[in-house]
Amino acid sequence: MTIIEKNGAPTGALLTVEHVRQSFPKPSAGEVVVLDDVDLSLRTGEIVGLLGRSGSGKSTLLRIVAGLIKPTGGKVVYQGRPIAGPCEGAAMVFQTFALFPWLTVLENVEVGLEALGVPEKEMRRRALAAIDLIGLDGFESAYPRELSGGMRQRVGFARALVVDPAILIMDEPFSALDVLTAETLRTEFLDLWNDGKLPIQSVLMVTHNIEEAVLMCNRILVFSSNPGRVVGEIQVTLPHPRNRFDPVFRSMVDDIYARMTARKVPAHEEKGKPVGPSIGDRLPLVSTNSMSGLVELLASPPYHGRADLPEIASRLQLEVDDLFPIAEALQLLGLAEFALGDIHLTPTGHIFAESELENRKRIFAERLRSNVPLAAHIRRILDERPGHRAPLVRFEPELEDFLTEGAAQETLRAVIGWGRYAELFSYDDETETFNLEHSSS
Repeated sequence: MTIIEKNGAPTGALLTVEHVRQSFPKPSAGEVVVLDDVDLSLRTGEIVGLLGRSGSGKSTLLRIVAGLIKPTGGKVVYQGRPIAGPCEGAAMVFQTFALFPWLTVLENVEVGLEALGVPEKEMRRRALAAIDLIGLDGFESAYPRELSGGMRQRVGFARALVVDPAILIMDEPFSALDVLTAETLRTEFLDLWNDGKLPIQSVLMVTHNIEEAVLMCNRILVFSSNPGRVVGEIQVTLPHPRNRFDPVFRSMVDDIYARMTARKVPAHEEKGKPVGPSIGDRLPLVSTNSMSGLVELLASPPYHGRADLPEIASRLQLEVDDLFPIAEALQLLGLAEFALGDIHLTPTGHIFAESELENRKRIFAERLRSNVPLAAHIRRILDERPGHRAPLVRFEPELEDFLTEGAAQETLRAVIGWGRYAELFSYDDETETFNLEHSSS
């Protein structure tokens, strides 16, 4: 597969990830596999983006590539040598800035050079040059608390670039910023990269923003979840600067949405043994307000019940991790269907959109009973018990037979919120107890 490099010529791999697997032990027994059999290469002169949902192990993979985590299986090879510790040729930019609040801008940028034992005069020269390159000249003596989010992230970039890394690793570097600031930093970074002014050879970045991936990257690797695997590779050969309104750009965004919303066939169905939903299914942690809001938007003009997911994401300023869980919850409840980048309301979804609050609650309760086994299970236990009460710990072990502890907690939080809204059951947070005190279903 030919890759279009920054200088127009294909080159060899600077770094390779070979059959990497990462697992962590579960509190009870067994293990949770986060990454499974991941292969990728990073070539000189390209930006490679890792795109996927939360829980697909992308950030874990970045830390493995940086040498901060040792993989359970497989290896990472940098310039022909397996990485056995922190990768000397890589530097990282974090989502949360990760600055030392007690140090000035200049001192924060100098930290990495000081750790490398660079002489003080050279350290000062390189730090000032990096600060000037990234657009912070004049703020050398300022402390992080005096800076905006965008300026703090500029310090993060300067701190990473000052060590002259071959590879810049970026973990959602723009996601903690407001839309306008993120756009400014993204554009300035691309300008410096395309003008050859950055002291780096390649970039490996994680993003949840599909448009950002198409805007910045030469290649996009699409990850699946649970466990994380590379399920698709997309080459982006559009010249810079890229136009978001270019039909080819929009078509590529639509294609990625289609890939990421394609229905995954469960293993039991692959074997010809269809199995319905179970109480161990993970539930997306989204609010009923978010679900109702999306239903109302879809039902209104100009959509009239059917819409293009990229358009909805753009209109609502939502990224993959914000929009997809809401759409999945609506699909789970039978209020909407989504696939191949489109979402449409079901007949029940249309009725829900047109109903008053009490009828919405009734529809929601019916959908919970029929489509969410965990909600039906909790209600059945409450109905059967003389006092119509059951502690949260009654259900936690059942979920942890199927899910990680964190996923089980999120699933319980989701079903509590949905059950309260539908008045299928109540929940007392202080005593951590389910009951039927305010139930009307």
